[in-house]
Amino acid sequence: MNVKKLLGRVQKISFLILFIFTFATIQGYGQEHGVDYNTYYQFPISCGIEYQMLNPFGSYGGTFNIFDISAQVRYPIPTIPVFQPTAHIGMMVFDNQDINDPKKWDHNHYYLSAGVLYSNRFSKNFEIGAEALLGFSQAVFPDLVPEKGPQGSANLLFEIGGRICLNPSYNFSIDINPNIKYLASLSPLKDFDGLIFGIGFTGQYRFGEDPDSPAAIIRSIRFGETSFPPLFAAMQSYYAKHPVGKISITNIENHPISDVKVSFYQAGYMDSPTPSASIPELGAGDSKEVDILASFNEEVFKTEGTTPLTGEIIVTYTSNRKPAEQKQSVSYDLYDKTSLTWDDDKKVAAFITPADSALRNYTSFIRQSCKDEVIPAYCDKLQIAMQVFHALGEIGCIYQVDPTSPFASVQEDPMVIDSVSLPRNTLKRSTGDCDDLTVLYCSLLETVGIETGFITVPGHIYPCFNTKVPGREYKSIFPDRDMTINVDGELWLPVEITMVGKANFLDACRKGMEEWIAYEESPKMRGFYITRTSQELYRPVGLKETDLGLQYGSQDAIAQSFKDDMSKLINIIVMDYSEKAKKSGKKEDYNRLGIRYAKFTQYSPAEKAFNRALYIDDRYLSARVNLGNVYFLKGEYSRALNMYLDVLRRLEMEGKEESSQAMLTLMNASRTCYQMEDYDEAKKYFAMAKEIDPDKAEQYSYLSLGEGEGRSAAAGDISREIIFAGEEE
Repeated sequence: MNVKKLLGRVQKISFLILFIFTFATIQGYGQEHGVDYNTYYQFPISCGIEYQMLNPFGSYGGTFNIFDISAQVRYPIPTIPVFQPTAHIGMMVFDNQDINDPKKWDHNHYYLSAGVLYSNRFSKNFEIGAEALLGFSQAVFPDLVPEKGPQGSANLLFEIGGRICLNPSYNFSIDINPNIKYLASLSPLKDFDGLIFGIGFTGQYRFGEDPDSPAAIIRSIRFGETSFPPLFAAMQSYYAKHPVGKISITNIENHPISDVKVSFYQAGYMDSPTPSASIPELGAGDSKEVDILASFNEEVFKTEGTTPLTGEIIVTYTSNRKPAEQKQSVSYDLYDKTSLTWDDDKKVAAFITPADSALRNYTSFIRQSCKDEVIPAYCDKLQIAMQVFHALGEIGCIYQVDPTSPFASVQEDPMVIDSVSLPRNTLKRSTGDCDDLTVLYCSLLETVGIETGFITVPGHIYPCFNTKVPGREYKSIFPDRDMTINVDGELWLPVEITMVGKANFLDACRKGMEEWIAYEESPKMRGFYITRTSQELYRPVGLKETDLGLQYGSQDAIAQSFKDDMSKLINIIVMDYSEKAKKSGKKEDYNRLGIRYAKFTQYSPAEKAFNRALYIDDRYLSARVNLGNVYFLKGEYSRALNMYLDVLRRLEMEGKEESSQAMLTLMNASRTCYQMEDYDEAKKYFAMAKEIDPDKAEQYSYLSLGEGEGRSAAAGDISREIIFAGEEE
């Protein structure tokens, strides 16, 4: 055969091999990951017949038709089945095509060879590999020397090649074997030495039992008792890390099984099985109780009412080096996202949904309604909480006992299934029982960044919020310490939300504290839970947000209710300071009274209080600084600056030009110059203050900037950033 024809044949064979390999890869793609097909479909021994078409690389001095037929046996090594020692016995036939003397060079090679085959099964139906063989052949020439009879020639035989194997069933396989042989004569006859290219086809019979046949399926696990209570969509995030049920598995074999993995799958509500347990080895006869976890997807939030479901517990393992899988069906009820049981009060946090855009829109409307009535220097979180309370009352939101499952009854029995309305639904309906109103109120406050919580007492639940006011400063929000709960040094205010629409905010807070204090002697009967901490365990339910189309109520009515309630609160606070000042007659108490008036924007009584302190002691510089502050807040900046400079001169005369009071006064002077747009003077006073207390001055570094730069860097309304003196005396 000439080289051109040989190359053409090799090209065709290469395309065939490429096609088969590509097809094999496609077939193997998507098979179950983690399955070792070589082990799973391992066979003890195989026998086969191979036919090969052969083409020499060199010329034999004529044209020959060459083929090879052989019998083969393979033995996969049990511990490494990809390596398979193999033996071949066969015959190569060299048929001379020379028309002048066709029989002279006809001969047969009878050979025996042995070697090793590497064959990797990468899918159920396909393998690919390579082999190397070494053997001995005896060539017989019947007509080479007719007068002497058949002549023999011994040869060494080497062979290397690849194999692509199609497995239509476990017991039968078909191989394609491109290979190269090398013949080396041990006799003087060297005419047929050299390389020979071959392409072979093999049919193999593999002994053993198909592991996929019904009789061969491994059943090493016996499922025992299963515990699967009802599940709740609202607890979706909780179930991913905490058990939804239990199942017992037992190894019924007389040998251990290994790599046992337990997972749970619910079609339609999971993207993939949820891993629950991994057991390295389960001994013969051993049992193991496994906690089942469940990572549900967002589809669980779309269910309505009670949905009966049947899921699968999947156990995979290795038994006698073969992978196996068993499944057990479990039935249970899935309750929709409004349902829960009260075995853990923290569960209600899952219904607090501050990410709901409908709630965010509503709180934005409320704050816009009341923006002109806000007291800048008073606790902003308390004011927002008050605004939301009155806004809910304005739209007619009221407390209504749940007729089917009152909170008092369901709280006593943790097995009773209760329903908690989502905040958006309660807002739209404008009625709810104590748990509905609690999650609504907390959700609304959380939308504006106010930290919330909830309190439970026998038969009742109601909200609370963090004012962020330090515990020692309780009088800055209310004279009575017992109106707040000190949690980790910060003051929380409870709100009896069932009084919405029926009472003012202060009365609701008083009632909330009364209910809290009522169980002071029995603290185990009351619970205090912070929303964000609880949501680390019970994350908010998923929502498909839609516009509620709410009528938000009258902005004027909301603002007026807020203003009236704030006036009552302000009167209570300043009355406490006023009575104390009158009773003591001390300059410090009149100074504090003036500060309180000033912070509540009541500038005229503030001036009177500071002047009263100065009447008692004309050298009392704190009152002078604060008088300057009143002028500043009224917009009388020149008058304020003169007062600050007078204080600085007095401090210098007393040798206190580097005192904390000097630093405070310098900062106020810098702010005043900044407001007057005298930026050079503002920088000067700021630099002097920074020399006294660099850390504190750094909080107001915008004062050291030029026109425009500072205003963009300043946070909030800088006209309100004024420091009062003597507040903590």
